[in-house]
Amino acid sequence: MPSPDPIDLDLVIFGGGAAGLWLLDEVVRLRYRVLLLEANDLGSGQTISSQGILHGGTKYSLGGILTPAARAIRAMPLLWRRCLAGEREPDLSAVARRAEFTYLWQSGSIGSALGMLGARAGLRVRPVVLAPDERPPLLRSCPGTVARLDEQVIDPQSLLFVLADRHRDRILKVDPLGGFEFESRSIDDAASIRLTDPGSGERAVLRARWVVLCAGEGNEVIRSRAGLRNGVMQRRPLHMAVARGMLPILNGHCVEGAAPRLTITSAADAEGRVIWQLGGRIAENGVDLDQATLIARAAEEVSTLLPDLRLEGVAWTTYRVARAEGATRSGLRPEGMTIRPDGRFLTCWPTKLVLAPRLASAIVQRLGPPELDHASLPAAVRRWTRPVVALPPWENNATWTAGA
Repeated sequence: MPSPDPIDLDLVIFGGGAAGLWLLDEVVRLRYRVLLLEANDLGSGQTISSQGILHGGTKYSLGGILTPAARAIRAMPLLWRRCLAGEREPDLSAVARRAEFTYLWQSGSIGSALGMLGARAGLRVRPVVLAPDERPPLLRSCPGTVARLDEQVIDPQSLLFVLADRHRDRILKVDPLGGFEFESRSIDDAASIRLTDPGSGERAVLRARWVVLCAGEGNEVIRSRAGLRNGVMQRRPLHMAVARGMLPILNGHCVEGAAPRLTITSAADAEGRVIWQLGGRIAENGVDLDQATLIARAAEEVSTLLPDLRLEGVAWTTYRVARAEGATRSGLRPEGMTIRPDGRFLTCWPTKLVLAPRLASAIVQRLGPPELDHASLPAAVRRWTRPVVALPPWENNATWTAGA
């Protein structure tokens, strides 16, 4: 079979999570000639598993110091709020919002009281302390301060649908094993990438001035295939507990010391039942626990921190996800996003969902202006198989336990 004519592009993006899709939207509006490649479902991995909180830095400043992480993230909630209101691009007004704000409450320890005071330092979205009669019913009997934090909570799956629908014709499905191959391994010249359509078997060759990797954990595999050195990424695993049943809607953090002890976000499953995702310390400490043990500990933690809640009839499951980030010498979380340049290859990790816009802007600054005609792409691209949007982890063959 003769080799197809190359399709010339300004850039190819690998990875259809929040970071890749936001970047795709940015560069299309700037009239770059671009395609995005996804080997699995859109958002599978970190985006679909995230709790959807558009953080503004409070959780990183609970010790009373405006940390570099808090500085990096503090402007993001207002930018997202404008997008969600349809006041700036990308227009995300169709994205489902789970909540317009979150709550902060104390575990009752002295350390958490100090942490609550530190949360007010130097941020654009600051906690507002609530009077006792302003608290939600579930937090009325909490012994310490309860505050409202104007950080919105979005549905990550809805975000993926909205961003993908804006540029469906530029998003291609590839097989993760043999569906793509780098023909040119020079990192200083245009990259040549051979693709095979996983549906039809049709072939295409992409020739791109830039290759941007936004594939989370998948960046490691792609770098290996491109002949790039690895060891530039780190993983921080989580084991998340999920509750389902007759639960109230609650989104927020229980604070102890300089860190959230428990983060709860509320969603709905396909049958309309309330879902609680449980993050924070319980998810970090649960990495070495099996499902049954984590469920027991999560139920105990919820009962301790929310004593007015009754858990009769609640079902439980868990899921594992690894946070893929740029490597740091300490192994701790990077203070902000990471862009690793290797000639014409840029390997990227946003670190947090909320930093996707900032990452896209930083990448565009490195690309320089578009050089190619933004005209429609060849017929082979228009016929190509498209990836679907990932299901939330609790809809993806989860095993549920009735009661803890």
